[in-house]
Amino acid sequence: MTERLEGCIALVTGASRGIGAAVAVELGRLGAQVVLTARTQGGLEETDDAVRAAGGQASLLPLDLREADQIDAIGPTLFQRFGRLDVLVHNAAVLGKLTPASHIMNDDWTNVVGVNLTASLRLIRTCEPLLRRAPAGRAVFVTDAVARQPHAYWGAIGATKAAMEHLVLSWAQELETTPVRVNLFDPGRVRTRMRSAAFPGEDPATVPTPDTVAPALALLCLPAEGRNGALVKV
Repeated sequence: MTERLEGCIALVTGASRGIGAAVAVELGRLGAQVVLTARTQGGLEETDDAVRAAGGQASLLPLDLREADQIDAIGPTLFQRFGRLDVLVHNAAVLGKLTPASHIMNDDWTNVVGVNLTASLRLIRTCEPLLRRAPAGRAVFVTDAVARQPHAYWGAIGATKAAMEHLVLSWAQELETTPVRVNLFDPGRVRTRMRSAAFPGEDPATVPTPDTVAPALALLCLPAEGRNGALVKV
């Protein structure tokens, strides 16, 4: 990867650990100023250290994606500080309880929908004006195969990821005539906390680490990326 992101502003959600942290480090290594968001201040600080160790720069923006006003404030906050946004990576997600559809509780449904779907809509709404101000705005939304391959007990996360994919691909078509490119990224099996919760009996040593998929995701953030409305699988 020879192209750089010098001078670019990149927002990464779920950046306190896992894929979010790994891609934040990769974007920082490529020269981007990375804005790190997550609920956990300590995790963000660890990612900040990792980004700086890779030669990048980072800013911390702790927030809860279940809080509408906090998401809506992202656009004005970034505009005031940077004037634009070059890269949006929406990686944050919640698994919810793996349970029969008829047993999904209201609170759990609200939580999964809030983070996996509603937050995506609010990020699109607050970030689009800033991405349009960039010379080559790039947005990448991390998804999962369960959105297209339903499994028993995975109804909540599968339904919200499927709806998120539809929303994002519709948005990509709406931006087709602009310089902004919007794509989906399916990392496949990755050693994350969410996967270990879903597959507690799985040997973590048999699952690829987040840093192995981060470069492929980062490729979608580069100005040279011409695809729009694509689903990129690892």
